[in-house]
Amino acid sequence: MRQEYSVQIKGKDYALGQRTWLMGVLNVTPDSFSDGGLYFSKKNAVRRGLQLIEDGADILDVGGESSRPGSNPISAEEEKKRVLPVISEIRKHTDAFISVDTTKSEVLRSALDEGADILNDISGMRFDPKILEEASERDIPIVMMHMKGTPKNMQNKPWYKNTVDEIKAFLKKRVKTALNKGVKKNKIIIDPGIGFGKRLEDNLEIIRNLGSFNELDLPILIGVSRKSFLGSLLNTTPDQRIEGTIASSLISIVQGAHILRVHDVAPLKKAVVVADAIMIEKGKDKVLDAR
Repeated sequence: MRQEYSVQIKGKDYALGQRTWLMGVLNVTPDSFSDGGLYFSKKNAVRRGLQLIEDGADILDVGGESSRPGSNPISAEEEKKRVLPVISEIRKHTDAFISVDTTKSEVLRSALDEGADILNDISGMRFDPKILEEASERDIPIVMMHMKGTPKNMQNKPWYKNTVDEIKAFLKKRVKTALNKGVKKNKIIIDPGIGFGKRLEDNLEIIRNLGSFNELDLPILIGVSRKSFLGSLLNTTPDQRIEGTIASSLISIVQGAHILRVHDVAPLKKAVVVADAIMIEKGKDKVLDAR
């Protein structure tokens, strides 16, 4: 059964565990694996972001640097050029939570100034040591993800002796580093990093054993949406993986996931409403985090 936690965002405590939160993906990039180029313009990105919020996203995750396998990094200036105008414009129209998907402290700082609330760092805060200092100083929630290597090389024959134990050990170490830097425990969310330096069997094992990550005593975010392991199982392109996304998302909820990072918010919202209704115990049917 899913554990219950409290996460503090913008000075207010929110319950995680009584219902599933959705993080909507907004890629402001020309080359993302799932929708590269569709929302590269500010106009299209803002329209898409507001639609995801209307569809039921609790958090809008805005990213300007592709992390697809084999991708090359871009400069902080280019990344800011892509995401800052979008975050600024979206913030004018909604009070929904906005996360910035970045590994750079400079980008984080500017994104927070434009209205972002949360940091989502695929490197587990490894690529830029200053990013934890910025997160601590600004007192924001962080999503700490596991990745083997970098996007450029992460799928070059990744190998684990014990997949789940090694990922847990990595996250435990990174969480300790964050706490030592002054990040509060009620502002840390962990992500095992589906598809980031993982083989097909690794991804399946992570989802199958997601509940064991409760040992870290932190809320769990997982991103299975449109991932390549679904393509391997279904022999489909990213835009044709909605059924696989729903199936793996619902299993993840049962196994303990608190937040799902997804591209297709509307159908996932319907699916998780049903799943949550089934999972909620009698007497615990009130959503404590409504806003």
